[in-house]
This record gives sequence, structure tokens and C-alpha cells, in this order.
Amino acid sequence: MTSEDLVFDFERVRVHGVEVYEGTELDVRVVIAGMPRDVKDGFAYDRVPWGRFSHAYGSGEDVPGYLERLRSADPGVARHGLSLLAGSVFHQGTKGSVAPLTVPFLLRIAVDPAGHERVNALGLVAALARRDDWGDGSRTGLLRVADADDEVRVDTKGYSQNWSVRAARDAIAADAHIPIAFLDDPDPEVREEAAYVLAASSGRAREISAALHGRFRVEEIPRLRAGLVLAIAQLAREHHDEDAAAFTRACWSDPARPPEVRVAAALGWLCLTRDPVPEELRAVLDEIVTDELGRLMARVPWMRWVDDYSRGAGLTHTLHQMCHPVPTRPDPRADPEGFADDPPF
Repeated sequence: MTSEDLVFDFERVRVHGVEVYEGTELDVRVVIAGMPRDVKDGFAYDRVPWGRFSHAYGSGEDVPGYLERLRSADPGVARHGLSLLAGSVFHQGTKGSVAPLTVPFLLRIAVDPAGHERVNALGLVAALARRDDWGDGSRTGLLRVADADDEVRVDTKGYSQNWSVRAARDAIAADAHIPIAFLDDPDPEVREEAAYVLAASSGRAREISAALHGRFRVEEIPRLRAGLVLAIAQLAREHHDEDAAAFTRACWSDPARPPEVRVAAALGWLCLTRDPVPEELRAVLDEIVTDELGRLMARVPWMRWVDDYSRGAGLTHTLHQMCHPVPTRPDPRADPEGFADDPPF
């Protein structure tokens, strides 16, 4: 491919399909796979083909400047850098084709203990590595990352978001040692977002799962324990690990476990299996689900958008969807019906 060809041509894609660029230097998955470790560790932006890809406002050439602002010792500059970066590469939920190239650098920005936006940098990584199903609390939707047979989605420039999401997930897998180390970070919010990031990884599933289980055994913060269970379940769903269904069932059926672990495990089990909802599980949910538990779960990363779309009834809404599925997915922006007075389970 010549330098003249290194420009994404939407008209060519319209005629021939995005596959015309598969495996080429305009396939962002290829660029991520070939990015050397020293480029990432050394923040060698000049060795990354930013201009070959785009975001909501045009060429990705301005992205290194945003990343450098994010590294600033000035909290205001760092905050503004994050805002500019996220608004460009994750504009209204759309991942620009340049977005995956930021992932290795965002992970390393979060390494700096003096950094001002460590948590948000990890949150942006996690968002870039998932398809958008905001508000979907169904058994098939809550823990979905990006199924292989997903419908094709494109960004504002016509580039395949499927490729962009996969490239971001590949970038996490390549540098999984970084968020794995964050699982022991003294900042609980960093630990929480690290688990959310790791659950979206495209590879190294056994290593990551072992790390998540290890953290789960020692984590003392209830909300983070719930998140670790969901991270284990999501990773297992993506990598077809059948052991996780037994793990989640053992957790939700164990009365010695705390409520947040049992309800997270129930959600995980429901997403990992197609079995009918057993009466034993319904009884557990009737016993443990309270308004207080709902507020705690609303802050867990997997539940945040569901809670927003259901206007503060995220846990109840999700359990209702999972225990009483309907043939078509309801509009998550609509008023949740049947939740105020009726038992949800």
C-alpha cells in the first residue's frame, strides 16, 4: 500500500465493503498489533500513525496533544485534556477509528500515582473497548462486550466500529499486566475501573480471571466485591469459560455471602446461562434485594447506565428484565412500568 493509499475512502467502502481494508495499514487492529512496547512505554507519539485515522471532528493528528494535556501536573489542564480527548474519540458514544490508539497511552497515564485523571483515563479505556448497549439490563445485554456476529456499526466517518472496539480490546490484552497491577492499587476507584477494563480484554483470559478471583478473595469494599463478580462473569461470557457459571451459582446460593456478592452473582449467573430462573434464586432475591442494595449496585460500572436509563431503578429494572423476559427489548428511556407496586422477582 502506497502513501497515497493510506487514506480511508468511504466511497470505496460503500462500493466494496469495509473488508477492502482488512489486514492493511488502514485496519486499526493491525496497527495495534504492531505497536512496539518501547513506543508505548516511551510515549513516542511520533511513531504512531494518528493521521491515518479519525474521530468525530476530523483527523486524529491532534490526539497526542490531548494525551499530553492529560498527563499535566496541573489538574485543570489534565481535566481539560480528558474532556477534549473523550469528546473527540468517544463522541456521544461513537468510537472514532483513532480511539484504540489511545488505549496503550491511557493505561500508562493511569500508572502515574500523581496523575489527576487516573480513574477517568481507565474509564475511557473501558468505554472504548465495549459496544454500546446503554440501558440494556437483559440476560443477553448486561454483560455483552462485542459478540463476533454483531451487526456492523460505523463511526461518523464510515469506519467500522466493530474493528475499533476489537482493537481497543486487543490493546488491553497486550498490556494486561498494567490493569492487573491496578487491582492492588490503594485507590479503590482505580481498582474498580481496572476490573471493568480487564473484563473487556480480548485475550489472556486465564491470567486475568485468576487475578480477578485473587482480588475478590481479599477485597473489603462491598461495591468493589460486586464489581469483581461481574468482571469475572463478563470475561467468562466473552471467552466461553463454563466454570464461571458454577462459581456464580455457588456465590448466590451461599447464605454466608454478603448481599452485594449474592446479587452480583445472580446477575452473572443469569447472563451466563439460558436456564429458567429457579425458584431458589427468586427466593434469594426476595430476601436480599433492598433499596439500600439497589443504591450500592447503581454505582457499580456495569449498572451505571442501566440505573440512569431506568431513573434510579437499575437493579430492580434489571432483575425484572432477567426474571420476566419479554419478546422485544423495551425502550430503556421509557418510564419503567410495573416496578413501583409489583414484586419484581
